[in-house]
This record gives sequence, structure tokens and C-alpha cells, in this order.
Amino acid sequence: MKDSDLKDLLDDTLEGHRMTVPEAEELMKINDRRMWDVIKAADIMREKKAGDVVTYVRNQNIHVTNICKNLCRFCAFGRPKSAEDAYLCDEETIREGVRLAKERKVTEICLLSGVHPDFTVETYENLLKMITEEYPGVDIHTMSPDEISHAAKMSGLTTKEVIERMIDAGLGTLQGTGAEMLVDRVRKVICPAKVSTAEWSRIIKEAHSMGLKSTSTIMYGSVDNERDRAEHLNVLRDIQDETNGFTELVTLPYLHQNTRLYEKGLAPAGATGKEDMLFFAVSRLFLDNFDNLQIAWGKVGFKFTQLGLLAGGNDYGGTMFTDEVSIDAGGKGSDYFDPKEMQRIAGSIGRTLRQRTTRYELI
Repeated sequence: MKDSDLKDLLDDTLEGHRMTVPEAEELMKINDRRMWDVIKAADIMREKKAGDVVTYVRNQNIHVTNICKNLCRFCAFGRPKSAEDAYLCDEETIREGVRLAKERKVTEICLLSGVHPDFTVETYENLLKMITEEYPGVDIHTMSPDEISHAAKMSGLTTKEVIERMIDAGLGTLQGTGAEMLVDRVRKVICPAKVSTAEWSRIIKEAHSMGLKSTSTIMYGSVDNERDRAEHLNVLRDIQDETNGFTELVTLPYLHQNTRLYEKGLAPAGATGKEDMLFFAVSRLFLDNFDNLQIAWGKVGFKFTQLGLLAGGNDYGGTMFTDEVSIDAGGKGSDYFDPKEMQRIAGSIGRTLRQRTTRYELI
């Protein structure tokens, strides 16, 4: 792309041009100092969309089980039931975790677990009711489309019936996880046991139509390329056009350590820093119907998170307190992000930190 063409594309995008998939792909392939022009444009777009506020949610992860039916090749967390280090928390352990979350005054409890092969709709209902009993009013953020599909199959229900029962049991917001890369060619390599792109999209749209808000996510840097990343963003943009149900995009770079995908030589050691920065920036420019772009501090570290805030990001995600998924994959410092440190990082680039709810209501 010529310098003049790049300038025209960025100027037009800031004026309302809807970026195409080939244009996004080309921007992500830039490998020289022109990347700073893209980043600058994304920062301008961030200011238009979200202002100078950096948000975070006070949340806590609760890991119910690491037993998983999928055993995705990119994941170092999931275990078969027969593994020596497989676990399934009992009721009291889960209740203790919820009581601790209440003491910490979190507004969101995020259930992060493997998709246990034996879990039925009743299992998920009981989990949600348990949390609601211990901590009424907290937003329970859980249930990916893959989990909903699994619960439906195990219980002989439609996915809509599962979602209805989850809402009745206390589900607050849906996790847009399990998306990984919404390109089936890639999914067949990294997560062949998960639902297809079409099924993931169908369930998300179904949930949105029932009044649920959800996050959207992408895991990039494994066997995918720039075209795949742009195609994934396009799937999300099309869904948002139809439902307006996504609260944000959560950017999740692939952590390669301890994963079978990397150990077998099928994937590189994740995205480079240049790829991360350009992906943040292009996501902000491409997703013209999204207000919020989250930089996953547990994946990239505190310092790089700050750079992400200069490349289109406006949200840290949550305090978390623990993230076994990232830790098992080699992520360092993935346990807790103190809001005091969040403020220090945001303040040094002229931003203001604000606490939010899961639905992005400022507290």
C-alpha cells in the first residue's frame, strides 16, 4: 500500500468509511514505521468512541473444574477425567469462593472452567443458584455458546430452552468465549471439538435476542493469519449490526507455553509485539459499531497493556484475583491487577480510571 493510499484509508475511516476485510488484512500486514500511523488513527477513534476514561470491572474468577471434553490444542488448562491433576470443586469450595468474592466487594463473578463432559443443564442451574444464594445481586458472567450447546445435547433441550433456564437461575451476562478464531479452517486445527463458526454465531444471536448481553473474544497468533483475523472481526461486526448485544471485544493473544499446538510444531510462539499493536489498532478502526476494546492484561502484562491503551484500547477487563487458564499456559502475573496500579498506568498517559459494571455502566 502506498503512503498516500494509507493516509486516504485512515482519513476516510475516521470520517465514517466502513473498512473492508481486505483493507483490514493489509493494515495488519504493515511491517515498518507506518504502523504508527495506524495506531495514531486508532487512538483518535478511541477518543471519539470512549473518551479518555479507562474502565475496569471488579470481578473474581472461580474455576469450577479443569476437566474438559474439548481438550483444545491451544489450551494448557483442560484435562481428561483420568488425569492425575484433574479436579472438580465440591459445593462448599465453590461457596467459599463466592463468599470471598462478596468480602472483596466484586460486582461480577466469572465462572471459568472446562466444559465437563458430564455437566447437564441441571448442573449449570445448580451452580448459578448456589452463587445467587451466597451473593444476591452479583452479575454472574458465564456460559459460552459451546457450554450452552453441550448442556442442550446432554439434557435433550434446545439451546433457547437452556438459555431461558440459565436466565431463570440467575445468569447475568454471557461469555463470548469459545470463539477463538471464527474461521472453520483454523478451528479444525486448534479446537476441532468446539461448535462451528455458524453455530457459535447462531447461539450468540439467540442469546442477544433474549435480552442477554455478552462479550466477544478473539484468540489470535496460533495457526491463523491476518486474513483470518479480519474475517473474525467481520463476523463479530455483522452480529453486532443485527443484535447490538456485544459489550466489547476482548483481545486474547495465544499463549504458546505448555500447549500441544506449540509443542508439536504446529504454531509459532504467539503473536509478536508488532502484531499485537496492529491488531488492537485495526480492531478499533474496523469495529465501528463497538464502543469498547479490552486489552487483556493477564495475557500481555501491565506494561504492554499500557501500550494497548495507546493503540485503541479503553478497558482493562477485570481485577480477576486469579486466572488459572493463563497461568497454566505460561502467563505471568495473571492473578490480580490492583486498581491502584491501574490508575498509575492510566494516569501516566493522561487517562482517568473508572470502575464499571459488566454492562459498562460507570460506578
